[in-house]
Amino acid sequence: MAADALSSQGVSSIPEVHMEWNWLEFGLDGVDAIRIVASCIIFYGGIILLLRVLGQRTLASLSSFDLAAILAIGAIIGRSILGDTPTLAAGVLALATLLLLQALTGLGRRFGVIRGLVNSPAIVLMAGSEMLADNLAHAHVDPDEVLTKLRTAGVRHLGEVACVILEPTGQISVIRRGAPIDDVLLAGVVGAERVPREG
Repeated sequence: MAADALSSQGVSSIPEVHMEWNWLEFGLDGVDAIRIVASCIIFYGGIILLLRVLGQRTLASLSSFDLAAILAIGAIIGRSILGDTPTLAAGVLALATLLLLQALTGLGRRFGVIRGLVNSPAIVLMAGSEMLADNLAHAHVDPDEVLTKLRTAGVRHLGEVACVILEPTGQISVIRRGAPIDDVLLAGVVGAERVPREG
């Protein structure tokens, strides 16, 4: 009855709720699309550059602190790419751009110039029983990491080692003595000339 009284006075007691989709929240205009694509390209190139500077070992073995830092960096990059009010279309465009960049980079690795820009060369960390301090410093690898790899490879004495190599993937390989090393296995490896070939 109170509602009738209010209605008679021209006052609506219960506001009407309109459930309407705002499709602009899902959409994307041309300027934002260009900004997102450009941001993806810049960040992608920046990550490749940083990995080249910091070395391929950076992401090969992640501690819990490294993982936390990467998650935080990913959140910052994602927010920077998508802007203050991310939309569904913006997210799809950013993801598609990053996947396309990754695919193009994979194809480009077939060519020497792009492969040289994207991939770090393999580098000798240990030649025979000698740790190569200059190469370790250049590759940002701690000698303890090499010793850990030797132990996990079942090496019981440093005399068993022909060489230890940091691969372009960031993994560490151990080659044992016992047979001559084929030159093709050391082709393009930085410091290969310091590896004893007699096996």
